[in-house]
Amino acid sequence: MDRKIIEVEEEELKTQAPDFWQNPKEAESFLKIIREKKKWIESYNAVAAERDDLEVIYEFYLNQEAEETDLDLQYQKVINLTEDLEMLNMLQSESDRLGAILQINPGAGGTESQDWAQMLMRMYMRYGERQNFKVSIVDQQDGDVAGIKSVSIEFEGENAYGFLKAENGVHRLVRLSPFDSANRRHTSFASVYVYPVVDDNIVIDINPAHISWDTFRSSGPGGQHVNKTESAVRLKHEPSGIVIECQETRSQFQNRDKALRMLKSQLYELELRRKMADQQAIEDSKLKIEWGSQIRSYVMHPYKLVKDLRTSFETSNVQAVMDGDIHDFIKSFLMFSSKTKPQGL
Repeated sequence: MDRKIIEVEEEELKTQAPDFWQNPKEAESFLKIIREKKKWIESYNAVAAERDDLEVIYEFYLNQEAEETDLDLQYQKVINLTEDLEMLNMLQSESDRLGAILQINPGAGGTESQDWAQMLMRMYMRYGERQNFKVSIVDQQDGDVAGIKSVSIEFEGENAYGFLKAENGVHRLVRLSPFDSANRRHTSFASVYVYPVVDDNIVIDINPAHISWDTFRSSGPGGQHVNKTESAVRLKHEPSGIVIECQETRSQFQNRDKALRMLKSQLYELELRRKMADQQAIEDSKLKIEWGSQIRSYVMHPYKLVKDLRTSFETSNVQAVMDGDIHDFIKSFLMFSSKTKPQGL
């Protein structure tokens, strides 16, 4: 930490040079590095300060000048801050710092599964707001009766992909169906797929001959403009078979640009996945890194429970989870996966 403090001081001196902004792109990248180091320093100092306070309260407690509840609260505060710092230390790969696009698709079951997919969409958008991410819907296909047939949500913010990658997989819901006149219990599934959004520092070469474009009219809310112009676009990439639809804006040009960015991001994620498959398999662990495997169960009847099937972390506060309070699930996954990584990864 002392070394980081010295580095920040030396690097901030360089930003005062008269020619620092001659290359704005390099300057911005340099400032970003400084901000990341400062965040480490601030987080470390916060833990150290709270730990010092814990020692003071402990001395007061020994002298019967402080309550045990005060000691317990301060102790838990230090633990939480330390775990947050540890979690930050786990997000060290190049892709973790990037933004993310999260796609949700309902499983079989029609309206029931489509409604579940929309509930997950709300949960993740609330989570993004809690994390101060910029959240925007890139593409949404509404269900015929209720819910959604698919949705793509973009999250812009520091370590968005590093956190949200924990959500890859199938999510299962058990509840009394509001669409069943007999009020029977139903099980619904929805798949979540997350991939990083590449930035200008990552170069992805795509042959334009491998791409075909279609245009169509936008759907969903939007006033008089909707269904009058073909501003929505559909991109097909022949080598990978990837198909991307985008109707985020009223501009076909902007939608084409966003669709191309999404294609580059998915190709980048496929390469990350290929490298992961080439690495040493994780043994003696129940953790599965299989894309599409069931990862979490949300039970609303006959009891209330949300349980991560990879880490066994669980909570009975289902409503809080559906309101976006999922950071503890993400934290437990990152902590658990770091303990099960083979040496050298």
